[in-house]
Amino acid sequence: MESRDKVAQLNLVLEQLKQAFVGKDDIIDLMGLCLVARENIFLFGPPGTAKSALVNQLADRINGNSFEYLLTRFTEPNELFGPFDIRELRKGDLVTNTEGMLPEASIIFLDELLNANSAILNSLLMALNERVFKRGKEKRALPALMIAGASNHLPEDVALRALFDRFLVRVKCDNVDPAKLKEVLNAGWKMERSKSLEKATISAEEVQAIQTLVYGVDIASIQTSYLDLVQKLRNAGVEVSDRRAVKLQRLIAASAVICDRQTALLSDLWVLRYIWDNEEQIEIIAGIVNAQIEREEASEGLHPRALNSNAPVADEIYKEVMSLREQWSAGDTNSADRSLIKDRLRYLSGRSEWISNEEQRNYVQGPIDKLWEKISEN
Repeated sequence: MESRDKVAQLNLVLEQLKQAFVGKDDIIDLMGLCLVARENIFLFGPPGTAKSALVNQLADRINGNSFEYLLTRFTEPNELFGPFDIRELRKGDLVTNTEGMLPEASIIFLDELLNANSAILNSLLMALNERVFKRGKEKRALPALMIAGASNHLPEDVALRALFDRFLVRVKCDNVDPAKLKEVLNAGWKMERSKSLEKATISAEEVQAIQTLVYGVDIASIQTSYLDLVQKLRNAGVEVSDRRAVKLQRLIAASAVICDRQTALLSDLWVLRYIWDNEEQIEIIAGIVNAQIEREEASEGLHPRALNSNAPVADEIYKEVMSLREQWSAGDTNSADRSLIKDRLRYLSGRSEWISNEEQRNYVQGPIDKLWEKISEN
């Protein structure tokens, strides 16, 4: 299979995932990006938001080994990397039996990642950063194409911050917009019924071949803009270390590869929206990155995420709140309709908190608060 065909096949796999998981396009695109760049992705969100399902479905479409584990405070290294081989131990050699374990997997998913304890922290850090498994005298390269971690909270402990730092891409995984709930239910039921149907797949070897294309991407044309963006992020208080700045270039190149290009465009800097350390930075970083790339006009060569920011728009939220107020005031709404209005208003209220401009945020929050007061009167 030619390189272009391999990239097209990967895009087909990602497209099928988007059809199965409504409202998760950004997460799926980022997983594809990390797969090509051979980087790690961290999924942050409450239980029930399809974090593990997304990674499992991607792994199911890659013809290679996968490994998933739910970490607890008591997880031991053997549970991830495998026990010592008894036969070799009798000979006096400490050799790990890694069959079916993390060191042999192409796709790795570590759920509740931030429960990791000090006993496995060092081994995980090396695996995440250097793609190497080291135990005593043993040392071997890992075949992992992508490592995904998930948690419903962000790190507070210093040791866990070091672990979190090894995940270059961070993305929020929330409940889907209530207006799309019907689509979610239909897509979920369709996926349940079609488990036996043929799915688009790609082999681990083909993904490895795509990963080599990253090194052939010319990023010289956007280097000045990239340096300027990194400096702006640092000035805004975002910690972009030299190490992270170097590694981010792989993500920029991967964005070009997925779009079947050998030259990076200004719009490929969209990937920097997802390097936040805490929730307060999400909208700040998105605003800085969007301002840097908005000069580029839409064209066929752009990544689908490039000009598609998920940042809330004050005017759009305001118009919808006004519409909800009219619906609530109408005398013909039944209890079911009113329940949907409350759910929608609750969602819009949460979205409004992420409007970075304080004046615009207050402009939207005022009508939301008034509508809640009106609702509480009934």
